[in-house]
Amino acid sequence: MKYNDALRLDDQLCFAIYACSRELTKLYRPLLEKLEITYPQYLVLLVLWEKGESTVKELGRRLYLDSGTLTPMLKRMEENGLIHRSRSVEDERVVHITLTEKGDKLKAEAQCIPQAIAERVGLPSEEWNQLLPLLRSLLQRLEMAQTSS
Repeated sequence: MKYNDALRLDDQLCFAIYACSRELTKLYRPLLEKLEITYPQYLVLLVLWEKGESTVKELGRRLYLDSGTLTPMLKRMEENGLIHRSRSVEDERVVHITLTEKGDKLKAEAQCIPQAIAERVGLPSEEWNQLLPLLRSLLQRLEMAQTSS
């Protein structure tokens, strides 16, 4: 039986992205532990620091998370005093997410994280600036492939 090169693990784009994501997330862990948050919670905070508030649906869309994953995480974040959840008066199905004072103050402590990660990775800014648009383009293409299937 002849080995099919198309099925070599090292030739799989999906595996390279998956492995990079896992390793990159590991680099975040010690920095985020100091803030007492997880990586997915950090992503929620990034959206809220940028926008000020969001709905659960908007967060799910922006972070590519379903409500079954997002809702328990948001509940923990609320229990930890980082966010506040409130149902819309107009539509009870809509849940608004806002930062608490504690969640807002955490932004100052997190300010150093992107630079610390960049330094740990050792990727020159020129390469970083080339890679990010390529990954965004791939993500858009993946979204289009999902909608067309």
